[in-house]
Amino acid sequence: MSDPRGLYPHPPFQDQQQPWPGLAGRMTPRPDHGESSYRGSGLLAGRKALISGGDSGIGRAAAIAFAREGADVSIIYLPAEEPDAREVVALIRGAGRNAVAIPGDIRDEAFCKQAVDRAANSMGGLDILVNNAARQHSHDSILDISTEDFDWTLRTNLYGMFWITKAAIVHMPPGAAIINTSSVNAYNPSINLLDYAMTKAAIANFTKSLAKQMISRGIRVNAVAPGPFWTPLQVSGGQTMKNLEKFGGDTPMGRPGQPAEIAPVYVALAMSRASYVTGQVYGATGGEGPP
Repeated sequence: MSDPRGLYPHPPFQDQQQPWPGLAGRMTPRPDHGESSYRGSGLLAGRKALISGGDSGIGRAAAIAFAREGADVSIIYLPAEEPDAREVVALIRGAGRNAVAIPGDIRDEAFCKQAVDRAANSMGGLDILVNNAARQHSHDSILDISTEDFDWTLRTNLYGMFWITKAAIVHMPPGAAIINTSSVNAYNPSINLLDYAMTKAAIANFTKSLAKQMISRGIRVNAVAPGPFWTPLQVSGGQTMKNLEKFGGDTPMGRPGQPAEIAPVYVALAMSRASYVTGQVYGATGGEGPP
């Protein structure tokens, strides 16, 4: 056993800023996605997973965990994230699994459909979908959010999820699982993340409604609601430098989560033994807030 309070870095964190979308490899300290720590036990043997935003952060941690549990994994990511994506592909293949790298922008409907079809064709099927890609940008006031920024956030966080899910369902057999990444911001919105928070609330409701539809196909749909996690979202405009310095320090845990700490939740929701779990939102918040 390990005391969770002392496992990972605590604030204060040094000032750092990257252009959107940011790279995990350039963060200080570098996030832990489970590269050295995650050990699989065949919980997802033979499964076929597609993860949007799978190059870094929570998506990367899920990709590593899925591969080490025996799944083939396709990842969608922005072309600017290629250095991180190459590392993930190497880690998936290092686990002896098929890795498919799909660069592109999920704000484009045609790309979303092409990405899903490519993943399913390359892996010989698709039975796990993780909608994880997101845009988060800090604004102190609604008056500072341009229509362009608002559209960018909604098309990334909601439209992309909708298009990818719609394209994926036709490939997914009974027993498949869809997992969406919501946020604690769905329930306790941050003052500086107005547009991001509203999309995360929408994802929680999308999950619950879709779960009721998809059970007629034998497909389970759940979501994960992370609290503050140390990912490139935070250093590429997702937080002010003032907030970044103390990031995660106001949780009962006293620190932000590392992506490796939430990957087991995605594994648990994906595996077949969670057969009665659908329409749920699982929190991982360091001790505060619903769900």
